[in-house]
Amino acid sequence: MSEKPKSPDKMTFAAGGKSSGKQETGTLGKAISVLDIIANSSEPLRFTDVLQHSDQPRGTLHRQISNLIEEGFITVNRDNSYGLGLRLLQFASKAWAGNEFRNVAAPHIQKLHEATGETVHLGILRDVEVIYLDKIESRQNIRMVSQIGNTAPAFCTGVGKAALSGLPDDELRERIKRIEFRRYTANTLADADALLAEIGTIRNTGNAYDREEHEMGIACVAAPILSPTDRLFVASISVTGPAYRVTPEMLVSWAGITRDTASAIMSDMKTQLSPRS
Repeated sequence: MSEKPKSPDKMTFAAGGKSSGKQETGTLGKAISVLDIIANSSEPLRFTDVLQHSDQPRGTLHRQISNLIEEGFITVNRDNSYGLGLRLLQFASKAWAGNEFRNVAAPHIQKLHEATGETVHLGILRDVEVIYLDKIESRQNIRMVSQIGNTAPAFCTGVGKAALSGLPDDELRERIKRIEFRRYTANTLADADALLAEIGTIRNTGNAYDREEHEMGIACVAAPILSPTDRLFVASISVTGPAYRVTPEMLVSWAGITRDTASAIMSDMKTQLSPRS
């Protein structure tokens, strides 16, 4: 059975889609056009949806999408819709690593590191994963697997859950539908209901915790960071350490300074990153 294309009024597209009137030429231009259509749709798209909004013939489009999937720029979801692949996210994270947001946050996460002595992460939410934009290592002789530019699942990390809490309810529920609730440890949240309940607590307290949910022996406290202009992005910061040294009581004692640091970053973003009149 052929798939029923979604009606155009239910989707929005930026430059590069058929509705923009922009003509892309050459192999690279055609591939970017396909990525534009998929990335800027307000709903997940299947092949017939992309075809409807593309100027490319069916056979050409099929080859373009196959190549993008093979190279890791597009991923295929369980319902055969397309999403942005991890390789594209990693490229994006490298660009973010030198952006103004990271520069604004840098002195604040340095102060948080100095106050706690533990590893501090700055992450940004991308779909159902969090990308590490910055990291300051602990003063102790402990090194973690997290690295700038790497991704981690949002549902079982402190930075991820904190960032998810900044989404509006409808968008949050849509993203949760795309999460594969893999059990990384015995403490990993088991399902969507458990995650929604925890996000409700995070919104009430302003803090998220990772209680050895992604990696045994690693715990953290985190706080969300919202962009100054209509959810351009949601991000978060965390203080992370080994569970044998960083006790639950210590994490709770750092909750306030973590929230204050997130607030200070948001305040600086309003003055440094908001559009000038």
